[in-house]
Amino acid sequence: MSDSNSILVWGGGAIGGVVAARLVQAGHDVVMVDIAEEHVRAVRAHGMEIVDAAGGSVFVPMQASTPAELQGKFDRIMLSVKGQHTAAACAALLPHLSDDGWVLALQNGLTEHTIAATVGASRTMGALVNFASDYVAPGRIQFGGLGSLQVGECDGRDSARSRQAAALLQCVDPTAAWTDRLMGFKWSKVAIGSLLFTTALTNETIVDQLSSSTYAPLWRALCVEVVEVARAEGVEPAPFDGFTPDAFTRATPIETSAAQLQTIADHCRRWVGKPRSGVWRDLAVRKRPTEVDPQITDIVLHGSRHGIETPVVARMITMIREMEQGKRDFDLRNLDELMAVAA
Repeated sequence: MSDSNSILVWGGGAIGGVVAARLVQAGHDVVMVDIAEEHVRAVRAHGMEIVDAAGGSVFVPMQASTPAELQGKFDRIMLSVKGQHTAAACAALLPHLSDDGWVLALQNGLTEHTIAATVGASRTMGALVNFASDYVAPGRIQFGGLGSLQVGECDGRDSARSRQAAALLQCVDPTAAWTDRLMGFKWSKVAIGSLLFTTALTNETIVDQLSSSTYAPLWRALCVEVVEVARAEGVEPAPFDGFTPDAFTRATPIETSAAQLQTIADHCRRWVGKPRSGVWRDLAVRKRPTEVDPQITDIVLHGSRHGIETPVVARMITMIREMEQGKRDFDLRNLDELMAVAA
């Protein structure tokens, strides 16, 4: 089906579907792999449909395969499965990774260590992915709007392969860039992720919630906890898409934090095709577990290792799990409950 000259995109959902389509449109040979057979069949039948924010769409023909059908080895693998499926996906792709090839994590959360545990740290790279997209139906992906794309080595070193990967992602967004601060960007995205998970506790839009002065203390408390844990880990969070870590310390005036939250909301306003988070979609539409464990529990685990308490994040995790189990409904009172913890 393929050879080492192809790019293997493992996971053709919200992130992988967009990346695979843009690479193909730029003239690259791509093989998309997904465990959802109906998704693979749809892509084979009519190509990957990418729907834009205005409702228009384009169908991009590409090779599509299930893991069981895949043959050959690849030098370049872009992994974009849900965080909880990372370990299983790595075990499945390992036989298809060439000895001197690499795996690039196009995922939310701190999944690079999970990938490295299977394929080896020397073959693992990571990325900050902050464009907006959703899996809508088999073979159909909604692209909601652009956001930062940063690619780098986990240890921050310069390398030809990480620069090559960054150049490839310029097919998705011309401003995609190489960085020597990968983990700084990843921790900042974890902070943003804590906000997006919390917005999934209601049916209000991301922008409406992050813009609310009423809940500014809650959003601030979440970010403060993440920034403190990141710095305890020896990582300085990197600013991007409206997020500035210095706006979220316990010494920062609430007015400063609120102003920065408005900047984050203004960036999210650009996601006209994605008014609510993918977490909300998992809960409200797809009725499936979220990525709360691979994305958010790391905050609590890393914090406890340094003696840092993260009560707001911890309570939010419990509430998301209750949502997954049908024990809690979408309601602004969920935010009020978290506000009490933050206070």
